[in-house]
Amino acid sequence: MQATSMPSGLFRRYGAVPAGLLMVFFFVLPLGTLVASAGEYGLWAFTRLAQDPLVVDALGHSLVLALAAGTVSVVVGLPLATLLAAQPPARRRWLLALLGVPLAFSGLVIAYGFILAFGRAGFVTNLLALAGADPAATGTLIYTTAGLVAAYAYYLIPRVALMLYPAIANLDRRPIEAALTLGATPLRAIFDIALRELWPSIGASWCLVTSIALGTYGTALALAGTQINILPLLIYLKLSDGQTDFPQAAVLSLLLMAVCTCVLALGECLVRRR
Repeated sequence: MQATSMPSGLFRRYGAVPAGLLMVFFFVLPLGTLVASAGEYGLWAFTRLAQDPLVVDALGHSLVLALAAGTVSVVVGLPLATLLAAQPPARRRWLLALLGVPLAFSGLVIAYGFILAFGRAGFVTNLLALAGADPAATGTLIYTTAGLVAAYAYYLIPRVALMLYPAIANLDRRPIEAALTLGATPLRAIFDIALRELWPSIGASWCLVTSIALGTYGTALALAGTQINILPLLIYLKLSDGQTDFPQAAVLSLLLMAVCTCVLALGECLVRRR
């Protein structure tokens, strides 16, 4: 009895040590380095940040892009999750495997795929040109903010569907059936019962994909380069073209992390309300 209790006692006492070491080496130390680099010259980097109009513009563009990508992903991912929950097990397994394919590629691979399909000489662009569309107009849409939203949504929609599918599959349908029996329309039953139960999960998934879109770097760099001013690309500019402005890049990184943390904290509050 003593021999079996000793390992469990050691596990309870020291089981969190590996996770703690990972947290220290891959979060605390990098964050401390950022703070030290940002404060290398006192408040000089923070003062420049407040006086730089590009920062406000980049923050605004980042928020618009992230909010649009998160909203599109939830609007499309929620019906997709509902469709998954209604499928038989065998078909559902195949659909889940297909949904995991976009998550297996990096942002750069997805961006190059969109360029090959929707770019100026892309496959879809050439097909639209045969139908009479102007390739000079349709081939440039992918390099705009709308194109970035579509590219982000490509790999965020499966993430939303995979997050919401368990909640929809485990939803108690008896209240919905009772409402339909008492004369409620299907749309009224969905809004008054189903969405009332699911909205914390929907809000939490929206917050997660929005924070991912805020910090996405590779897709935006490959598609837009530096034509669209967003925070991740502004950080890239501070560390390229011979500038190597480490204090300013550190301050921008802290700003981006603070915004993403606020969005994730909102999602955590919604989950706790559930």
